[in-house]
Amino acid sequence: MKGKAGSGRGTDAGKGIDFVILWVDGNDPAWQQKWARYANDEQNNGTAENRFRDWGLMRYWFRGVERFAPWVRKIFFVTDGQVPQWLDLGHPRLRLVRHEDYIPGQYLPTFNSNVIELWLHRIPDLGERFVLFNDDMFLTAPVGPEDFFEAGLPRESALLDMATAPGPEDCLPHMLMNNFALINRHFQKREVMRRNARKFFSPRYGRDLMRNLLLAPFQYFSCFRDSHLPSSYLKRTFEDVWECEGDLLEACGNNRFRSKSDLTHWLMKCWQICEGNFAVRGTGWGRHFELWEDSLEEVCRCIERQSCRVVCLNDSRMDIEFERMKRRIAESFERILPQCSAYEIRGAEQERTEDRTEERQE
Repeated sequence: MKGKAGSGRGTDAGKGIDFVILWVDGNDPAWQQKWARYANDEQNNGTAENRFRDWGLMRYWFRGVERFAPWVRKIFFVTDGQVPQWLDLGHPRLRLVRHEDYIPGQYLPTFNSNVIELWLHRIPDLGERFVLFNDDMFLTAPVGPEDFFEAGLPRESALLDMATAPGPEDCLPHMLMNNFALINRHFQKREVMRRNARKFFSPRYGRDLMRNLLLAPFQYFSCFRDSHLPSSYLKRTFEDVWECEGDLLEACGNNRFRSKSDLTHWLMKCWQICEGNFAVRGTGWGRHFELWEDSLEEVCRCIERQSCRVVCLNDSRMDIEFERMKRRIAESFERILPQCSAYEIRGAEQERTEDRTEERQE
């Protein structure tokens, strides 16, 4: 590998950090018609309804960012042209990004989150350092820039893992194998771990360190454990990977829905880890939940007690009481984030009214 391991190339400490958030309104009739036009012949689990249904929680994402991460430079809100009615597009830090703004037209429309994420480096005005959120990831307590970047490098946990499959219809293990076929093409596992031993065997990993010790002797990387939490990226990593494997990455654009032949944005994360371009982060800063009946109250307690700085609420099951769970989780967010943010039209109007009142008082 022509590596720049540990070089910190692309470091721009002192400059801002952007947030990128992907959102789709699966309840939109126009979007549903477009989805149905292309979904008929698709297979695997990339067309499952729960991949697109909206939990109505996005306003709490913006409230969380305003309250818990007021230092963010810009927010890039990526959609298929959809905009929540309550969202104030006039907010100076907010940029609406439509798929056609950065994805080549021959691959549109796309309903494949992997395609949407693989091209992110082409978003106009996106900064060198950015954090990628899916629309099921929420800030629930204060975070600082150092939670995402340290000395200009993305914060990450380099935890070895093994790819497993709960069933043959699941796309994820296939996509992980695709990612790591490329990782193993460009990186020698033994050399990567020797060069970055302190990062792979950091005491910050706690009990998870044992897995690294057990899996280290295997010749090839199988996969890295992914926390399903926001991902910190250097834009130049995307550019490097595209330079090396552009044909394969572009071919994913032909899959309008998630497919077993896809690559994912985790390839970029793994590339950063193998280059050593990351700063070690422990595993306790956030928590990932699968949303189902037995987990509901635990999810709500975590939100209400603000036990973690960030949570991921993964909608992975169809056999749930969706409307009841949706209301219950919204109640929990309302307890910690009851005030409209300036990203909401009502919140922006309220903020402008308060500013005018203060001016008159002065």
